[in-house]
Amino acid sequence: MKKNDSPTVTDVAALLKREGFTPSESELEALTGYLTLVLKWNKVMNLVGPYSWKDILTILIIDSLHLNQFLRSLPLPDAPITWDFGAGAGLPGIPLRALWQEGEYHLVDVREKRAMFMEQTVKRLRIPNTTVYKGRVEEFMARHDPADLMLSRAFMPWKKLLDLVGPNIKSQGRIVVLALEPVPQDLTEGWSVEKEISYSVGKDTRYFWSLIKA
Repeated sequence: MKKNDSPTVTDVAALLKREGFTPSESELEALTGYLTLVLKWNKVMNLVGPYSWKDILTILIIDSLHLNQFLRSLPLPDAPITWDFGAGAGLPGIPLRALWQEGEYHLVDVREKRAMFMEQTVKRLRIPNTTVYKGRVEEFMARHDPADLMLSRAFMPWKKLLDLVGPNIKSQGRIVVLALEPVPQDLTEGWSVEKEISYSVGKDTRYFWSLIKA
């Protein structure tokens, strides 16, 4: 790797500080380790596209740092069961778990190479209580008890998502959607907005919706 493509913990800390985040030393090590593995695997498979490490950090991983703060503002149980569907390159889940390690976390993706990347990364970074499932989400849900929390980042259109996942979310659970637009007015019947926030990434505005059963 070229030096420009090999970020150090110090590099990552400096860039995140400019973005308003000051993770602990152990969190920075995990985030830097994840970033390094993404760069390595991206050379042989299209995990995230032709980004520099700075772009991966400030365009992609940065969502996980905002999500960490958002989840901590919600009334979640002490040890929630969380599902992350269509996790792909481990986003937002793996960097999120470097910061937020509450309960059980399940990364699910049907694509074998991406599931392999996530399995090896979780193991390499020693991220606790985090598992990877390779297969269809329908199969996964059939084999697991209902979840307290489901995270969706471009997994499928939100209406289809609520119909598919809703029956497998606990009555007091929630679905958190990472979106590029505000919560729509025509939200599916049976669901209501618990909380919504927006934040800026470069020139873009991004949103989190926390949806609960009405």
